[in-house]
Amino acid sequence: MTLTRRIIVIILTRLDGQRVAINEDLLVFAEQTPDTVLTMSSGQRLMVREPLAELCDRIAAFRRSTTVPVIPGAVSHG
Repeated sequence: MTLTRRIIVIILTRLDGQRVAINEDLLVFAEQTPDTVLTMSSGQRLMVREPLAELCDRIAAFRRSTTVPVIPGAVSHG
């Protein structure tokens, strides 16, 4: 059996037009000042072109794509 690991990141655009892949698990917070500024868990700050609302939508979509739905009535074996 071959296991495939799927890595999903959020692709954003720096102010200079360079594309950057962000691991949203390492995002501490984001603010609109007026540019969107991301503060990562390392303390690194990134400014991106995407508005804060779009970033939130992308994070929500990312989480939906990586979450296993709960089946009502399913038995947990944990």
